[in-house]
Amino acid sequence: MANPWRGEVAIVLDGQRHVMRLTLGALAELEAGLGDETLVELVQRFEAGRSSTRDVLALIVAGLRGGGWQGRAEDLMQVEIEGGPLAAARAAAELLVRAFALPDQA
Repeated sequence: MANPWRGEVAIVLDGQRHVMRLTLGALAELEAGLGDETLVELVQRFEAGRSSTRDVLALIVAGLRGGGWQGRAEDLMQVEIEGGPLAAARAAAELLVRAFALPDQA
């Protein structure tokens, strides 16, 4: 079970459950991958409903890596995400919420 107090979010990839978490290191890696953009701009896109599939994938990769996964974004190109793209987008948004809010505030 994912622990919301630790900012964890579960996702199922190819039938295997993974726990994601945006650690400080994962956030730094995510920010480096955003280039000229900031985490604040990423959060604003999610809040406004303007997130892209690139945003979702970047957050999923960062969350997986924060949870101990050693893969790369390319490794996710062929996986089956339980619940499809909508579940992936929800998990990515939940990662952001849990990274910057207490569970009872989410």
